[in-house]
Amino acid sequence: MKILRSPDGCPWDRVQTHESIRADFIEETYEAIEAIDTKDTALLREELGDVMLQVVFHSTIEEENGGFDINDVCDEVCKKLIIRHPHVFADTIADTPDEVLKNWDIIKMQTKSQKSQSEVLGSVSKALPALMYSQKIQKKAAKVGFDFEKTEDALSKVSEELAELKTAIDNNDAENMSEELGDLLFSVVNVARFIKVDSEKALYDATVKFTDRFGKVEALCVDKGIDMTTAPMSVLDSLWDEVK
Repeated sequence: MKILRSPDGCPWDRVQTHESIRADFIEETYEAIEAIDTKDTALLREELGDVMLQVVFHSTIEEENGGFDINDVCDEVCKKLIIRHPHVFADTIADTPDEVLKNWDIIKMQTKSQKSQSEVLGSVSKALPALMYSQKIQKKAAKVGFDFEKTEDALSKVSEELAELKTAIDNNDAENMSEELGDLLFSVVNVARFIKVDSEKALYDATVKFTDRFGKVEALCVDKGIDMTTAPMSVLDSLWDEVK
């Protein structure tokens, strides 16, 4: 990377900044996730290399700016792992994954000088996808007892928010429609958390399923001589049920 960024290196690499390659980092991370989801180990090896490249790229840019370098990055994460695993590197006892996570949260608050749970919630990255962000916020709030008692209570909240959204729609209240839809989605994430479902993955799987079924409906339209773009929704619904 230093060679690529040098005066005799690559014209493209030389002009990049943290901001200009930000989207590349996100893309490479998702491609690594796809390799995990498809259990493609050869692809995972490649994509992890691409993710590592992004880490080196950003570290090299920062080194040129007089900040940190890749050695500082590796050193800091090693120190963090040692500090947050006192049951391995010190004399703290943690025999179960739950005990480990409890200690982790306590140590994280101490090392980040967080004195309130509001600060803990505020530290969750706002760059996360919305479903993942809301799920993490809810989990952290639940750890201090701010939560529904049971799944049924979370489900009731979904019904309540759905009714409020319907009212906003009936009143053609654009501002409240957006707010109430957000509340409804937040409530659905709450239910997902209670039944131990990853809401981000659940929505992704549902979208993939829809895409697959849509393709099959389109194929049926071709087989039956139906113009999908002009066919009544009742006809398409019937084909959808047939595919389903």
